Amino acid sequence: MSNAAALYEKIEQDRDLTRALFRQALQNPSGAIETICQVGDQLALPVSTDDVKAFISSLDDDLSKQWLIKARGGL
Repeated sequence: MSNAAALYEKIEQDRDLTRALFRQALQNPSGAIETICQVGDQLALPVSTDDVKAFISSLDDDLSKQWLIKARGGL
């Protein structure tokens, strides 16, 4: 399992963090990706912004994909 997949699972298990990231993604999508990378560092699951984008785009989850589209537009 990649660090991005493992990190996604960890984030998904923390409802408060998940909500905070989605709220941030609505206002600052690229900032949310940076926050995800920081969380990965804190959890010893380092990821790059490209890792996060690639993983999210591979998900079969429309809400996550919409967030990624916004993040790409914000970069």
